[in-house]
Amino acid sequence: MLPVLLAVLLSQAPTAPSRQQGVPIGQGKTLPTVRLTAPSGGWTVDRMLLVEGTVSDTTIDPVVISINGDRYLMRTFSGRFKRKFPAASGKNVVTLMATNQAGTARVQATSYAQIPPVPLKAILTSDTQGVYTDLHIYEPTQDSVSTPKPGEGPVLDLKKMGHVYWADTNSPSGGTFYLNEQGDSFDDPAYGPYLYVHRAPPKGVYLIATNYWPSGDKAHTVATLNVVLYEGTPQEMRRMVRIPLATPGTTRVLAWINVLGDGKAEVYVPSQDPAPKGSSWPRNLDDAVKTLTSGGVDSEG
Repeated sequence: MLPVLLAVLLSQAPTAPSRQQGVPIGQGKTLPTVRLTAPSGGWTVDRMLLVEGTVSDTTIDPVVISINGDRYLMRTFSGRFKRKFPAASGKNVVTLMATNQAGTARVQATSYAQIPPVPLKAILTSDTQGVYTDLHIYEPTQDSVSTPKPGEGPVLDLKKMGHVYWADTNSPSGGTFYLNEQGDSFDDPAYGPYLYVHRAPPKGVYLIATNYWPSGDKAHTVATLNVVLYEGTPQEMRRMVRIPLATPGTTRVLAWINVLGDGKAEVYVPSQDPAPKGSSWPRNLDDAVKTLTSGGVDSEG
């Protein structure tokens, strides 16, 4: 009898209010109709690819977009969505997915871009509306790596790296930083994406990090980073990193990139990979991370 009574009491106990987990789906009970008005196919010489269309269920927000496998979340406004993304050299396969209670509708379009290959691209999104998962890029400079003692390997000084983020989007080395555009607004707390593209990245070590600031009752999110190197070439490399974020003001290192030149690069993801030991890597990456995450380097926001 006691187990039965406990089961009854537990079933009647109040449950904690659920928080958003994963990408929200629409409330409609009929499979949505999705239309892509752009891209319309064919060839282009534009470096930016316009993705535009409509979804019949106006409660679906956001829609999920895949461009050559890179995942984006795009907000909808009265069933409409529109944004430009950096195009890849050659084939660009755009797949759009809209999900509601009845299931997921998909539509696809292909566009070919006659543009130079993109050597370095970073895409950061979150799975929660109403939070900031700010993208921070640290670029190599002439002074960011030194060899203070012969034979002991190079040392990285994070304070001497170029820092590109929402409050200073000017890349010292010529990269392009795109803010979190949502409709006609920029840098609102939302899914993203934040984008960083470098069409001629100088050799050296790059750091990609995120700084988390929730709003309202949002307690946590999952940040997703997609890194693409030498896109559209035989040397193309892709890595995806997914990290949960829960503490306001948290700075998390997502990935290190070592651009070696001549179409070669290496990626080190601290949460997934063993520490790199090659001679081209600074020997103090762990200490540099501690400096960043402890507030020793300006990463706030």
